[in-house]
Amino acid sequence: MLTKIAYFIARFAAAIIMGQTLYFKFTSSPESIYIFTTVGMEPWGRWLVGILELVAAVTLVIPRTAWLGGALAVGLMIGAIGMHLTVLGIEVMGDKGQLFYYAMIIFLCGLYVVFNNREKIFNEVLPKILNRK
Repeated sequence: MLTKIAYFIARFAAAIIMGQTLYFKFTSSPESIYIFTTVGMEPWGRWLVGILELVAAVTLVIPRTAWLGGALAVGLMIGAIGMHLTVLGIEVMGDKGQLFYYAMIIFLCGLYVVFNNREKIFNEVLPKILNRK
């Protein structure tokens, strides 16, 4: 029971955080423009990451596709965390590291979702993908 509750919380926490940050990406907030300009991906990267985060958030809340949302969230957050650690720094525009910590939370939640779906991924999803011709 505790595992099911933790799984539910992980899925929805990651989806809610990503969903909340979409507003800033899609409305061209100064912080988003600064971040994506600094990493050399403005505006196309901001839009692409926003769309991929939207897909991840939606697939996380659908039980059948949660594994995909978790995997996509992990991949996106590896990029975000990497940019924070190499180009942006932990603190961006005086946010006291809030965006970095959000990325870490999403990353950990996504890992938990993928881990909880490992049997489905290895026994159902990957065999289907690898057997396609």
